[in-house]
Amino acid sequence: MVREFTVAEGESNTRIDKYISDKIEDLSRSYCQKLINDGHVLVNNKVVKQNYKVKANDHIYVEVPEPEKLEVNGEDIPLEIVYEDEDLLVVNKPQGMVVHPAAGNYTGTLVNALIRHCGPNLSAINGVIRPGIVHRIDKDTSGLLLVAKNNHAHLHLAKQLKDHSITRKYVAIVHGIIKSDNGVIDAPIGRHPVDRKKMAVTYKNSRQAITHFKVLKRLKGYTYVECQLETGRTHQIRVHMNAIGHPIVGDPVYGPKKNAFNLKGQALHAQVIGFIHPTKGEYMEFEVAPPPYFNELLKAMGE
Repeated sequence: MVREFTVAEGESNTRIDKYISDKIEDLSRSYCQKLINDGHVLVNNKVVKQNYKVKANDHIYVEVPEPEKLEVNGEDIPLEIVYEDEDLLVVNKPQGMVVHPAAGNYTGTLVNALIRHCGPNLSAINGVIRPGIVHRIDKDTSGLLLVAKNNHAHLHLAKQLKDHSITRKYVAIVHGIIKSDNGVIDAPIGRHPVDRKKMAVTYKNSRQAITHFKVLKRLKGYTYVECQLETGRTHQIRVHMNAIGHPIVGDPVYGPKKNAFNLKGQALHAQVIGFIHPTKGEYMEFEVAPPPYFNELLKAMGE
């Protein structure tokens, strides 16, 4: 598909990626940035950067490539579907399941299960590897995920994420006793300056990150907390809790090296998700209890 535009007087000084996403409603801004970076956008017959600001009478040429043929196969993997309609699904992802395929790992993921369940009815905005995936949670974090069945729903939900209007509450068991009953961690997160596989609280090449926490129960040397995300950075809760001296129990990356309870991963569960339905316009909220090992862990800690 090829689209061409001429910038009007009142449209000047708008970033090219925003200009295109405003003109072609089915394209997200991040996808427009990819088109620009891949050379599929020309301004006055020249390649520009994604931060270029359009000027009156600029001629914009946009080529949108045909969708790649889906190469990730559906697999008969059990799915715990909490809610489903023709626009979206709310899925309870088990601990240990990867959300989407990555290089060298194209099987056994949530996406493989979704392709089998939904067939072609998944949004294509995130490409062949992540169809329908609006947001992610880590492999060893369990809990609720939103999945979009079409591009309209995907864009609507993605905008709510960007506007921080989606309710996302997690429960976690952390090391140490948190003295305050509640609090806010407002600390930017970016790549770790030394270990590039990790994230860290840093003021260099970082983005704002805000987590609200509330103590649910104090245990013998541990605390059971609820964490609500205001932003959604990679590993945000894990990094933030570690930053205040209370890493999540079982966290193999940000927690102590010694795993006293022989856990498979961090004791972190996405318990509540709430959002405005993209078609109905109604607020919907879903909650799912943590997996059984949470209760076993709490008892072992002297609940």
